[in-house]
Amino acid sequence: MPAIQQFTVTPNLPEPLQPLLKVANNIWWSWNVEAISLLRRVDPNLWDQHSGNPIAVLGTLSADRVAKLVKDKAFLANLERVVGDLDRYLSLTSWFETEHPASTDSLIGYFSLEFGLHESLPLYSGGLGILAGDHLKSASDLGLPLVGMGLAYQTGYFRQYLNHDGWQMEEYSVNDFHNMSMQLELDAEGHEVTIEVHYPGRVVTARIWRVQVGRNPLLLLDTNLPENRPEDRELTSTLYGGDHDMRIRQEILLGIGGLRALIKLGLEPSMCHLNEGHSAFLALERINLLMKNKGLSYDTAFEMVRATNVFTTHTPVPAGNDHFHPDLVRSYLASKADELGLSMDDLLALGRSNPDNKNETFCMTVLALRLSRNVNGVSELHGHVSREMWQNIWPEVPMEEIPIAHVTNGVHTRSWLCNEIARLYDRYLGPRWYEEPTNKTLWDRVNLIPDAELWRSHERMRERLVSFVRGRLQTQLLKRGANRAWVKEASQVLDPEALTIGFARRFATYKRAALIMRDPARLSKILNDPERPVQLIFAGKAHPKDQPGKELIRQLIHLAQQHNFRHRIVFVEDYNIEVARYMVQGVDIWLNTPRRPLEASGTSGMKVPPNGGINLSILDGWWCEGYKKDNGWAIGGGEDYDDQDYQDEVESTALYDLLENEIVPTFYERSSDDVPREWTHIMKNSMRTVNTEFNTNRMVEEYTQRFYVPAMDNAKRLEGDSFKKAEILGQWRAETLQAWSKVKISCVDSPPLAAHPMGTQLPVQAAVQLGDIPLDDILVEVYHGLINSAGEIEDGEPATLFPTGETKDGAAVFSGNIACRRAGRRGYTVRAVPRKEGFPLGRFETGLVVWWEENENGDCSVSGQFDRGQTRKV
Repeated sequence: MPAIQQFTVTPNLPEPLQPLLKVANNIWWSWNVEAISLLRRVDPNLWDQHSGNPIAVLGTLSADRVAKLVKDKAFLANLERVVGDLDRYLSLTSWFETEHPASTDSLIGYFSLEFGLHESLPLYSGGLGILAGDHLKSASDLGLPLVGMGLAYQTGYFRQYLNHDGWQMEEYSVNDFHNMSMQLELDAEGHEVTIEVHYPGRVVTARIWRVQVGRNPLLLLDTNLPENRPEDRELTSTLYGGDHDMRIRQEILLGIGGLRALIKLGLEPSMCHLNEGHSAFLALERINLLMKNKGLSYDTAFEMVRATNVFTTHTPVPAGNDHFHPDLVRSYLASKADELGLSMDDLLALGRSNPDNKNETFCMTVLALRLSRNVNGVSELHGHVSREMWQNIWPEVPMEEIPIAHVTNGVHTRSWLCNEIARLYDRYLGPRWYEEPTNKTLWDRVNLIPDAELWRSHERMRERLVSFVRGRLQTQLLKRGANRAWVKEASQVLDPEALTIGFARRFATYKRAALIMRDPARLSKILNDPERPVQLIFAGKAHPKDQPGKELIRQLIHLAQQHNFRHRIVFVEDYNIEVARYMVQGVDIWLNTPRRPLEASGTSGMKVPPNGGINLSILDGWWCEGYKKDNGWAIGGGEDYDDQDYQDEVESTALYDLLENEIVPTFYERSSDDVPREWTHIMKNSMRTVNTEFNTNRMVEEYTQRFYVPAMDNAKRLEGDSFKKAEILGQWRAETLQAWSKVKISCVDSPPLAAHPMGTQLPVQAAVQLGDIPLDDILVEVYHGLINSAGEIEDGEPATLFPTGETKDGAAVFSGNIACRRAGRRGYTVRAVPRKEGFPLGRFETGLVVWWEENENGDCSVSGQFDRGQTRKV
C-alpha cells in the first residue's frame, strides 16, 4: 500500500460569512431557534441532505451560493443578530456565579460513555446519552464550571433498517469528524494533543476532539490512529459493540484515559460525576495520580477521591450492570494494583458485593458505589429499587437508609420544543420562561393561552409529523425494494386530523411495545372507528444481540401490514434525535408501557408536555411523580405482579378501557369552533405540572446544591495544609475498621413499656462498650418506628442518644428520648455507628454498624445483622 500524507481542508468563507463558523462550532445553535433558522437558511437543500450538520453544509457550499449570501443584507443582519445572541449568552452572569461565587474556581468532570446532543453528532444510542447531552446543555445555561468526557465513535451506534420480513438489520455509517461540529485539540505548535493508556504489552495513543456545548467543552477520545494496533484503533469505533474484552478496554480508556486527557489540557477536575458505572476506573486513576504526584498514601488518596466523586446509577436490574470475570480484570489491571500498592484480591474486592467471595465477578457499579460518597438513582421509585438491589453492600443497614438517594431526571426543554408552541410561550408567558424553566409562577400562565390558539398550533405540529412520517416511510420502502403500489400508498398513510399515539424507545421486552397489540380485534375496533379514528406511530431499535426485541419489531411490522391496520399503524425506522423531535412535538398521546418497576426514569415522556402532548403510562419511573390525575392518564394503580402473563392481560385491558371510555371520547368531544375544550384543559395541566419540574435545569440545580458544591467544598477542605485532613480521615477509617469488632451494646433500658400518650417522650438509655474507639468517634441512636405484621420496624427513623458521662460495668452510658408523635404499635432498637467530628460524613460512610440484641437469658450482646436485632415494642 502506498504511503499517504493526510491533510485537512476547512470551509473557506469570505470575511462577512466567517462568523458562521463561530456559530456552527458551538452546539448552542441546536437549542436556539433563530440560530437553527439562520444555519438552515444558508442552503436549505444542503441542510436536509446533511441531516442538519452546519459544518458539512458550509464545507459543500457552491461559490455561487456564497456570492449570493455575501450580497444578502437581510441574511447578514440575521447573522449579526445570532452572533450577538451567542456572545451575550457566553458573557452573561450565570446562576452558578450568583449562587455559588466561592466555587467558581472548581471544575466538575462529567464522564459518560455516550452523549446525545444532536442528530448531526451520532455519538449516542438512547436515553443515557440523550440525558448526558441535556445535562451538558443545562450545565451551560446555568454556568456550571463543567467539562464533559466521552469517546469519539467512528461508526457510533448502528443504523437500523428492516428486511422484507420486518426483521431488524444493522449497518454502520462512518462519522467524518472533520465535517462535524467538533475540532481537534492542538498544542501551541499546531500538533495534535494526545494521551497514552497502558494495556498489557502495549501502549495505546488517543487524540482529543472538542465539542463546544455553550459555555462548556465536551472532550472525546479517538484511538483511530495509525500508530495503534488494528484492534486498538477499533476501541473508539462502535458504541456498545464487541465482547467483554472490548468493553473493559473501552471503559479503561474512558475512565483512565479520560482523566489523563483532562489533566493534559490543564482541566484537572476538582470532583467527578460518573454517569453510570462505565467510567468507574477513573476513581482508581485519581487515587493513583494523587499517590504518584502528591506523595499520598493509598488511604489518604482514597478519602480524597471518595469525598469528591458523584455516581448516578440508571439501571433497575442487576443484569444491566457491567460485570467482568476476575481473570479479565487481572489481565488488564494487575499493573494498576501494583501502582496502588494493593494486592489483586484487594482491588477485585472493590468491585464485589461480597468482598470475601473470590468467585464473584467484578462489577463496575459496585466499584463506583464503593468509591463515591454521593450516589443517586434517577427517579424516586428507582432510588427505592436501587436501595433494594444493592442492600447487600450495606448488609447491616435498614433498606430505607441505604445511602443511595435519588435525583429525578429531566429534559432540556428548548432542545425538544417546537417553534409553534415556543411562540405561544413567548406571547403569554413572557421571554423569561426559557431562562427560568423551573419558575412555577411562569408556567401557571399557560392557562392564559386561548384554547383555540393552543389547539391550532398543536394541530399544525401533528400535520407536520404525519408529513414527516409519510416521507420517511416512502424512503424506507424504496430502500427495501418494495413495489411501486406500496410506495405510493405510503403517501396516504395516517390521518393528519386523527388522534395520534406515539411509542418510541428501545425495543427491549420489558418496555412491552406489544402490550397494546395483545388483543388485535379490540385494537382494530379502536383504530378504525369511522367517526373517531386513532393511529399509532412506533419507532425504536433493539440491541443487535437482543433477539426477543427484534422479534417484537417483526411482529409489529406483520400486524401493521394487515389490511385493517395498514393506514393506522406505522413503524419509523432508524430512530434517532430527529425522529424523536418530530414525534414528541406532534403526537397527541405518548404511550409508555414498561413492566414496573423496570423503567428507571423514562425521559421520553417528559419531552411531550412542553409541546402540548399528554402522557398515557404505567405508573413507573418518573410518571409516579409526574402523574396528577388531571394531567394525563395512568394505566393501573402502580401494582406489582408475580405472574407476567396475568399482568399483561390486566394492564392491556386497562389500556383499552382508557382509550375507549376516556381518551378517545375526550379528544373528539368538540365545541362549536371544533376545539376539544376538555382535552386542551388536560394539555394545559400537563404543561404546567410537568414543565416546571421535569427539566434538566431543575435536575442540574439539584445535583449542584446536593452533591457538586459539597464535593467541591470537600476537595478544598481535604487538600488544604498538604492534604492533612484527608490523611487524618484515612488514618481514622483504618483504625476504626480494625477496632470496631470490640464495640458492643451491652444493655438497653427504658421505663415499663405500657401505653404512652401521643406527644410524650419515651426515655431510652443504652450502655455501650467502646473498646478502643474514642467516645467522640461513635454515634449511638435509638431506631424506632411502626411495627409491621412480621414484627419488624417499618419506615423507621433515628433519634440520637447522647453520652451522659457515666459508665456501667465499664461501658459508656448514652441516653435520649423517642418522641411519641403517632399512635399505633411501635418499636425501637439501638445501634452505634462510627463518626468523625468535624468531617461531613454520611451515617454509613464506613458501612460499620452495631445493633442491640438480647440473648435467651435477657442479656445484651452485639448484633451483626439488622434483621437479627432485638426490637422492643411500645
